[in-house]
Amino acid sequence: MQASPLQIIVKPSGLQLGRSGETIELYIVIFNRGNQSAVINLTFLYGDEFKNLTGWSSPPQASLAIDPQQASDEIKFDLPIPVDALPGTYDYTLVVDAPVHYPEDTPINVPLQLKVLLQEQTVVRVNDPTFSIKPSSNANKPLLFNANESSLPVQVIVENRTNRVDRFRLTCPDLDEDWFTITYPTTGVEGLGLSEVTALGLNPNSQGQILLTFHPPGDTLAGIYSPTIRLYSENSPDLVLLDLVYIQIPTIYRLDANIQTLLAQVSRSPAKYELSLANQGNVVRQLTFNLVSRDEEQLFTYQFQPNEIRLLPTKNSITNLLVKPKPWWRRPWLGGGLVINFQVNIQDEENFPISNTLPQLSFVWKPRPLWQLLLLILIGLGLLGGIGLIVWKLLHPDPAKLEDFAPNSSQLVEGEEVTLEWKVENYPQLKRLELNIKGQQPIEPKIYDFSNGIPDELGKSDANTTPPCVVQQRKELICNNVKTGIKAQGKYNFELKGFYRQGTPLFSRLAQTEAQPFQVEITEKPIAQVLDFKTDKTQYRKGDPINLSWKVGNSLLLREVRITGNSEDGTLLSQPFIYKFNQGAIADPKLQNQCKEIENQQLQCNNISIPALKAGKYTFIITALSNNGSNKNSAKKTESAIEILPKPFRIISFTINGSDQPNQELKEGTTATLSWRVEGEDIEVKLDPIIGNVQPVGSEQLLVNQAFPSQIKLQVTDKSGKQPPQEKAFAIAVITPPPPTPTPTIPVVPEATPAIPRF
Repeated sequence: MQASPLQIIVKPSGLQLGRSGETIELYIVIFNRGNQSAVINLTFLYGDEFKNLTGWSSPPQASLAIDPQQASDEIKFDLPIPVDALPGTYDYTLVVDAPVHYPEDTPINVPLQLKVLLQEQTVVRVNDPTFSIKPSSNANKPLLFNANESSLPVQVIVENRTNRVDRFRLTCPDLDEDWFTITYPTTGVEGLGLSEVTALGLNPNSQGQILLTFHPPGDTLAGIYSPTIRLYSENSPDLVLLDLVYIQIPTIYRLDANIQTLLAQVSRSPAKYELSLANQGNVVRQLTFNLVSRDEEQLFTYQFQPNEIRLLPTKNSITNLLVKPKPWWRRPWLGGGLVINFQVNIQDEENFPISNTLPQLSFVWKPRPLWQLLLLILIGLGLLGGIGLIVWKLLHPDPAKLEDFAPNSSQLVEGEEVTLEWKVENYPQLKRLELNIKGQQPIEPKIYDFSNGIPDELGKSDANTTPPCVVQQRKELICNNVKTGIKAQGKYNFELKGFYRQGTPLFSRLAQTEAQPFQVEITEKPIAQVLDFKTDKTQYRKGDPINLSWKVGNSLLLREVRITGNSEDGTLLSQPFIYKFNQGAIADPKLQNQCKEIENQQLQCNNISIPALKAGKYTFIITALSNNGSNKNSAKKTESAIEILPKPFRIISFTINGSDQPNQELKEGTTATLSWRVEGEDIEVKLDPIIGNVQPVGSEQLLVNQAFPSQIKLQVTDKSGKQPPQEKAFAIAVITPPPPTPTPTIPVVPEATPAIPRF
């Protein structure tokens, strides 16, 4: 065979090693050993899995011209490995072609492999041992395990690149021991007398093969498995040499199903069947079951026990089927029985195919026994008699009948309404009800017209209440809490009359309990009662507070206490004094310390002060208002009128020209200043006789002359006449001064003029 004129050198040759995220550099040198120059083209062939790994969307190419007997420059190609690349071995081919100059010797295909290592594997150096697996596999090109064959062999090629003899041992740490078998060849390096080879011995710079055979167990599920292969070196125990093998186990959907009839002729019990299932495939089966009728009508019900089965590969299971005929009236009376046909269907929740179909089934519903036919005849005769009885009843209906009639309570309190309850059987015969009420005053009867059914006031309700009357068993009218409008105090009797057609009475009954007439009594509504009301004394000075004390019975009913006052002239106080209560509890803070509960629901309040009033005589009235809606109130007046005395008044000062001496001498022609100050209320102050009425505090200036009064009196009186008058007076003497003495005249002597000296 003639040698190729082109020599190709690839570095690294054969198997390139790298991890995810790294970039592998591939160097190529071409030698032209021919006798002519040539243009040589370089390109790559690869599958989709290699394209996805390197990211080469189109094959990289290179073209170069090489003279005869010359070598090309080193050509570099980069193979980037993605960071998410799965470990495995990926095949690709370098194609060297010279179609113009060496058409008969080219193209030349150089097979290459890129092995993506596991991250845990030790970095492989030039002199470290290494290994590869044939055939190669990766995540996109797994090795196919043929179910018709019992095993899948692969060869592990080990290369000892060291300078020492070494022994290598292979393991699969991810798999159970029943998954694989490792066979080491005899190389002659092992020791004599060993019956089993447990490792591969290799000389320096040599290679060998280990046979790794995969034989997955029969219950292995379908899918792609990627067990890790690890190679151990005795010389370098810390060296981690790893690789992955991708194995695909094809899916097998074989499911064997068989049904066995246990009971196929039935009368009262269901037909029985047993369904046996065997999963001969390698997927997990989630199975459910149903029945489909093969007749025009489905005359049965069915039950699977259990109704759902989860079946692992190589496993068997059984479900029991019970088929019960229905409906009961379709059971035949005579003949050989009713044949019911059906089909059992098996459904896979994952929609996996089911190849095995079950046979069509049927069972016989046996005819009824003879005694049931005789019983049917008797029932027919009874039905005819019953129909005749119903017709007779329709023509002769039972009259309406009053079963119960009574008020809901015999003792009520004023303001509570009397309600009645009654029960009438066969009420459709009723045309009218008349309710007569007898009390202290004449009361119009209440008429309920049943001509058009139950009247609205008995049969209808609003959104928050139920109707007074309801119908039970179609003919029984039961009425509860029928309102009568009776709320006033007194004693009452009630009579209910029923009428049929044109005024014909059906029944008449007084309200009663057992055999005794039932009378309803409405008593007066209780109120808060004033038991005592007094003041601490009968006479006060004006400005002093008035202290009131009272006692109220039925204090839980107390809502408010009002105190009003009248003066002796009949005039009311401007505003009443009001104190609030809450069911007897003290709500007014002014009473917190003065009121307390005593025995028998009595409230005692002591020394409740009211503001001072003006002088006079007063009478106080206390009124207790109840909280139960009663329009009656309890009131009480103080036993005697109280008197408010005015404050005492007095003359503080009265002076003339600042002096309070009772006897005063005033010079004629001078001015006299009168000053006074009086303390008191509702008083009258008077200067007599010269001025008249004045203010309690003031002053006046008067000219003293011969007409000046000889006495000036300050008089103070109480306007109400309750206090004696007071006065203070001055005796005045007017002094006339003597006439003035004449002053002597002194002559005026003129002053001499001084002489001017001469010089």
